[in-house]
Parts: sequence; structure tokens; C-alpha cells
Amino acid sequence: MSRMGRDPDTERYTPSLSHPRYSASLERALEILDCFTPQRPVLGIADVAQKVGMTPSTTHRYMSTLAVHGYLAQGPGRKYRLTLAVTGLGLSALASTSLAEHARPHLQDLRRHTTYTTSLAVLDGPTTLYLDRHPGHRRRTGPLDPRPGSRLPAYCTAMGKTLLASLPGYAQGALISEMQLQRRTTNTITSKTALRAELKLLAQEGLAINDQEHTTGICAIAAPICEHTEVTAAISISAPVTAITLEDMVEYLTPHLLATASRVSSRLGYRRADERIE
Repeated sequence: MSRMGRDPDTERYTPSLSHPRYSASLERALEILDCFTPQRPVLGIADVAQKVGMTPSTTHRYMSTLAVHGYLAQGPGRKYRLTLAVTGLGLSALASTSLAEHARPHLQDLRRHTTYTTSLAVLDGPTTLYLDRHPGHRRRTGPLDPRPGSRLPAYCTAMGKTLLASLPGYAQGALISEMQLQRRTTNTITSKTALRAELKLLAQEGLAINDQEHTTGICAIAAPICEHTEVTAAISISAPVTAITLEDMVEYLTPHLLATASRVSSRLGYRRADERIE
């Protein structure tokens, strides 16, 4: 993001680094927020200090201020993570980013071909944040159905488990350590050991399932969306078990889901390792 020149849309002057209106303190605070990524959602003061080039004491002061204003939260081990306040700032922007725009027609096609609900989400701390959703033809949207902007626990949703499985081991471990695995149905995973084991298997297979783990009567399958070389989002197909069993969903709809995920990823610039030019 350029800090110099003129905005072609508003023709408002953007001050340079030497301009008296430029705030170095605000820049440092923004640099701290930029340190948190989907791959490293939980960071300590020493980690951030090293990345931004400040002393730990100065970094601690900035991070404490951000926490007081609700943009950072401190968890176990004195580690910090972004809060939903940060997500709220960017939610409307996310809805119009290339991710949602590129995925939407493919989600709509997938919904038409399968007749079931299709969704797009990203990981937001311990939750999945829905960016887009297209209700299936066979089920009317109810008041409890997630909509764009909704968040559901990552540990008991197919897209959430897909995104958790994509995290590096240390980031995944830190995030799971903060979670409280509350039982929502009789099928909900409430053991962190069992969750880690499922995520390890999922990382190898590339397909996540939700066997009525969040809502009784609803099952789902999900696959990752990759941008360049990283998993940045997930898409899913969900349906009531009265319309299709989870076994049939996995057998008959997985090829459609994976093909859609591949098309969206390609539009976002992802190339398989065997397609990349070194």
C-alpha cells in the first residue's frame, strides 16, 4: 500500500513519510497488527519485537495499548492474537475482495449442480468467518443459518477444520490450546487430542467432513482454497441428512467440490508444485 502520491479516486493528497501530518506511532501500531497472519495467528511480544525491529519494552507498550482498545487479546502463555474488532474493520472490504468476487460464480455453479448449500469462509482466530453463502434449493434458509459475516467455531465445522489443518504445527497448537471444545451435538469432538488426530489425517487427505458436529441433522464436506502458495480460505457443501447421507455426499459430491476449489484457487494465482517455474 503506497503512502505517497495522489489517490486517483478522490484526488486527496497522501502525505509522505516526511510530511508533518504523517504519524510514525500509528505506523508502528499498524506494523504490529500486520505481524499476525493466518499462518501465525498467535504471537508473543518477543516475536513481534523481532519482526518490527523495536525493543521488547516498546513493543509491549504498543501491544498493551492495542489490547486496551480491543484490537488484540492476550491468551495462555502471555501470547497475543487479533480480536474480532480487527475483522469488523475489514469485513465490508473482504466482501468485495478478489477472493469473494472470484469464488462467487463458482459457488453458485456448485450450488446449481449439487442443489445443496455452498459456502466460503476464512479462519478468524478460533472461528470460521463466512464471506459468502448460497442456500441450497432443497432447504429454506432459517434464522439460525450462517450468513456472510457470521462466525462459527472452527473445531466443529468442515471449513474450520480444513483451515485449522492448513496451519503450521506451532500455530495450530497455540490456537487449539486457547479453544474450549464445547459439546454442541452428540457428535461434537470435545477432546483436543482427538481433534489434533483428525486434523493430521485431514492434512494428508485434503477433505474435511462435518458429521452433524455443529448442528444436529446437518452434514458437510469442505476443501481448501489456495492463493499463490498458501491456504487462505475454504469452501463447503452442506445439506440436511434427510436429503443426502454423509457417505453419499463424500462419494458423489467430493469430485465437484474439489474441482470447484481448484478453479477458484487457479483464479487466485495458485499453481501446483509441478506447474511452477523455478
